[in-house]
Amino acid sequence: MKFALSTLSTAVLTVMLIGMSVATSANANMDNVESQNDVLPVTITQIVDADERQTGAATAVQTKTALSVDDNTAINSSASTMHSRGIEQKGIEQQSRLATLIDPITHKAVDNSYPLEVSSFLSLEQAQNILLQVSPKLAANEAAIAASQFQTDALKTIDNPLVFARVSASAYHVEEDIDLSSLKNGIVNEINNSVDEVIPPIPPNTDLPNFGELVGERLPESYDFNRSGSTTGAGIGVVWPIYTAGRTTALTGASDARTQEAVANSLLDKNELYSTLIERYFKAQLAIIAAYLREDAYDTLQQTDHMAERLFEEGFISRVDRIEAQSALADAKSESVNANNDARLAMIALQRLLRTDYRIKPTTPLFVSSRSLPDVSYFQDLALANHPGLQKVAAKRAQAQQLHALSDTGYKPTVMLYGYGQVEKDPSWVAGISATWKLWGGLDKTASLASSNAQIRQADLSEIEVSDNLLLLVEKNWHDMNNAQSRYQALQSNVDLAAEVLRLRQLGLQEGVNTTVDVVQAQTQSLKARTEQAQAANSYVQALAALMQSCGTPLAFNTYLNAADIQLPTLYSE
Repeated sequence: MKFALSTLSTAVLTVMLIGMSVATSANANMDNVESQNDVLPVTITQIVDADERQTGAATAVQTKTALSVDDNTAINSSASTMHSRGIEQKGIEQQSRLATLIDPITHKAVDNSYPLEVSSFLSLEQAQNILLQVSPKLAANEAAIAASQFQTDALKTIDNPLVFARVSASAYHVEEDIDLSSLKNGIVNEINNSVDEVIPPIPPNTDLPNFGELVGERLPESYDFNRSGSTTGAGIGVVWPIYTAGRTTALTGASDARTQEAVANSLLDKNELYSTLIERYFKAQLAIIAAYLREDAYDTLQQTDHMAERLFEEGFISRVDRIEAQSALADAKSESVNANNDARLAMIALQRLLRTDYRIKPTTPLFVSSRSLPDVSYFQDLALANHPGLQKVAAKRAQAQQLHALSDTGYKPTVMLYGYGQVEKDPSWVAGISATWKLWGGLDKTASLASSNAQIRQADLSEIEVSDNLLLLVEKNWHDMNNAQSRYQALQSNVDLAAEVLRLRQLGLQEGVNTTVDVVQAQTQSLKARTEQAQAANSYVQALAALMQSCGTPLAFNTYLNAADIQLPTLYSE
């Protein structure tokens, strides 16, 4: 199967989940009640994909197989042999380079992805590994972390010397008609006044030239200015902030703290997805078991109905007893169909989470450990040391501290070296040092410091609240797990009793001692006991998953799974 996003599915396999069973009856003459770690034989409904059917066959037949909790193998039958071989995967070969692939659920194109081959038979651990590669949420979180980290890297060089080059080339054309009349008149008047002051008085009959007019005749009334040309220039400059009063360090630290917050958010989402995967994975297993049990009940009631028909024909039972048997059989058939539909829906939910376009067949069985859990304080210490919620609070506090440091630099100077030189034949240059202070205006330093102090206090109090809530949550999950464990073990006696009562009622019906109603009631009690025990096992698994998530160590779930000494049966095996 192909995945994109860091892997999303592109294979197109049309599948559907159906359940049909033609099974042999339970051994009515069974003499021994199975031990606590065993469950009764069941007749199952085969849940198959469309591409696994035989050509021309409308149904798949699964023979009855005894299931044992002590047996770690899957149900063995003619159909399960086919399952163990797996499904031949279709699609493109694994590519080594990134490409654009299509999400199988939304059918949207996703860039920078790679295809991934995945079997339809998956253990829990395999499903966990695949989930990390196909989850859009985790991929989005990784992108957010990368973006924040790149911002931090960009800020680290903010106080390095800035060297720049300037190159210019320009062309110009200037054309203008300049009016010189006012200037000309001013010059003429100034000359006349000057001549009168310099030359002494002379007789009136002396004829001297008008010096102002002589000069004015040589000056134009206007001047037409017209120039064109081009200029070029080049230069190199440098600016180096040698002292920023810690502003650069504070900005870089705040950005790094935001990266840590993004990492904590990603861990929270990852842990939640692990928990969701476990929930859907084992709910699918529980639904499959429920389908088997319902089919087993239907098979047993088929035998009861057949026997009631014979007894009615021979006159040993009344028509009412015969109709009651028929009614019980019809109800059992309806419940079997509903159980198979529930199993189909549960497997679809798992399929959607892993973003495939065909059914995922879970191979890891439900389990219960008979061993006692460590003390609750052990898990509470794990939570305080590992939970990403506390890491997120710590990142918030670090951001507040860096903002406090930044606010504290409000009135401190910034010192820079600068220089610029022209690249010419006779170059000119300038160099110097400058210092700037904020004297007034801008953000109020006192208010900024008070704000950052309040944020630090908020983070400290949030840490206390989150710690308290975590300790309480761990306590609850620990008790839930213990309760589920004890309930599973207690229900074994109910399973044994119900199985023995059903066996005796079936024998009594053959001997004419019991009625069909007695058999139906016994069958109902047996089904209820086995279903409740399977539900208790699922409750144990879900409580364990919740406990591990609240401790911040979701993958520790696998350690408890591998150490479990009681395992329920499962249909599929790799």
